[in-house]
Amino acid sequence: MSVLDTINKNNLPKHLAIIMDGNGRWAKQQGFLRAIGHENGTKSVRVIIESCVKLGIENLTLYAFSTENWNRPKLEVKTLMKLLTSSLQKELNTFQENNIKLNAIGNIELMPKSAQKQLLEVIEKTKNNSRMTLTLALSYGSREEIVSAVKKISDKVKNNIISIDAIDDSIINEHLYTQNLPDVDLLIRTSGEHRISNFLLWQIAYAELFFSEVMWPDFREEHLYEALISYQKRERRFGKTSEQIK
Repeated sequence: MSVLDTINKNNLPKHLAIIMDGNGRWAKQQGFLRAIGHENGTKSVRVIIESCVKLGIENLTLYAFSTENWNRPKLEVKTLMKLLTSSLQKELNTFQENNIKLNAIGNIELMPKSAQKQLLEVIEKTKNNSRMTLTLALSYGSREEIVSAVKKISDKVKNNIISIDAIDDSIINEHLYTQNLPDVDLLIRTSGEHRISNFLLWQIAYAELFFSEVMWPDFREEHLYEALISYQKRERRFGKTSEQIK
């Protein structure tokens, strides 16, 4: 029996999110430039996307570039943006063949025009695909997202579009970048770091967390399966007792 056979297809996360960490450190350990680490990281992206499609996971969100990443050396940022553009061009056929819808969250307007153009083109071409929604978090920061939502809701209250008493979880959800996505069920972070790093703070309120020691460029199917098996062994109570959920 393979590891894949031990995974319960009826108990998969509806929304899997991954903090893809360790590209730079992986490159340093190999004696390569950081850019080589990022290039090798794209191979892991393809493997994990295809694995999630095969398993039947409906929503996959990848933390590709944070708001804080803009503070990295200019050459590295430029390399990452070029890599994003070329990867989108290469993967369009994969998205179409696997019926994958591409989505993006974050302050996309800060990205170079060429990267924006390529991203929006692929989003448009895949908008009717329905097997899996792949969301790229680009120029994304959760605190910025929440501040933006508060401003939008405040403006609507000010203009009597909604009342203060009407504000609840669902209203806040409607004003987040992820308004069309379910809450995260499982969050994976690679490379041995045990941090959330300003990623989907609202959306992971009841997510299960899995921290892998594997650097992202080395992360493969078997590591994903390990995380899923761990997830399936856990009891998700959402604040209730074990007796209440049985």
